[in-house]
Amino acid sequence: MPADPYAKRLLWFVFAGSRGGINRMRLVSAIRQRPLNANQLAKELGLDYKAIQHHIGVLEKNNLITRVGEKYGATYFVSTFLEVNMEAFDEIVTKLEKSK
Repeated sequence: MPADPYAKRLLWFVFAGSRGGINRMRLVSAIRQRPLNANQLAKELGLDYKAIQHHIGVLEKNNLITRVGEKYGATYFVSTFLEVNMEAFDEIVTKLEKSK
């Protein structure tokens, strides 16, 4: 099934067309393996907690991750929208890794 062109454009913008896209890509890859909260993500990715909060905000705003719980203990999961378009996400990851 061909990827939704809107979804592909959105993913390219969020992960390749804006600053911090690589860290957002790493964040999604981490929660894809297992759901984590912001503090766990900061430790796992070696990033500042505030930076993680910023990237989480961008990803939530674009419906790429979902939050379960409130405030500090909130756990993040890959959204249904991103799950449906995971093939396009993987394609972007592959292309960005080749261009390094």
